[in-house]
Amino acid sequence: MGSDSDRDPDIESESEGKVSRQHSQSSCPTEDDDELNIHLGPKVSLKEHLEKDKDDESLRRWKEQLIGSVDASAVEENQEQDVKILSLAIATSGRADMLLPIPEGENPKGLWFTLKEGSIYHLKFTIKVSNDIVCGLKYTNTVWKTGIKVDSSKEMLGTFSPQADPYTHEMPEETTPAGIFARGQYTARSKFVDDDNKCYLDINYTFDIQKDWAKH
Repeated sequence: MGSDSDRDPDIESESEGKVSRQHSQSSCPTEDDDELNIHLGPKVSLKEHLEKDKDDESLRRWKEQLIGSVDASAVEENQEQDVKILSLAIATSGRADMLLPIPEGENPKGLWFTLKEGSIYHLKFTIKVSNDIVCGLKYTNTVWKTGIKVDSSKEMLGTFSPQADPYTHEMPEETTPAGIFARGQYTARSKFVDDDNKCYLDINYTFDIQKDWAKH
């Protein structure tokens, strides 16, 4: 480590000039020690986005594509964005989607779902966004078996503007592991966070991988 006299004055002055956006208090702790601390510009409300440069026709059309048909008069100033993950569905070819409503404010009770070993499936989320634009919404998922971490994934979902109807976001296809050692019960933790590390859902649950789908 260098002393104060070894510091590059150009680097020091550049770092002092940065403006970082204050994080929300309802932030999720990160599990990645090497995750970068990204500095963002000051947050601009949806109402400010809608009213800024409103006489510029090309900008107005571009904002309509991004934000949609939002009435500026109905948007309250400085209102916090609200994101609700309404449900998770597991979709696989030849079967009806397995719809799993997400409990309000608590973790799913007991075994949440069962997957068939060696099956190809993908997840679908329904997401309701209100009040303001949500930037850089991410889904992270960590899975353990008998206390050992066996999988960790992160997926960027994107930026969402508020609208009356929920969004449906489909994840890439995955294949469940197969074989006698793959079968059994797993625990998992799923989180939805945005660019400010504001956490909208943080749930812990259990699921099974078995030789076949669960009988209903």
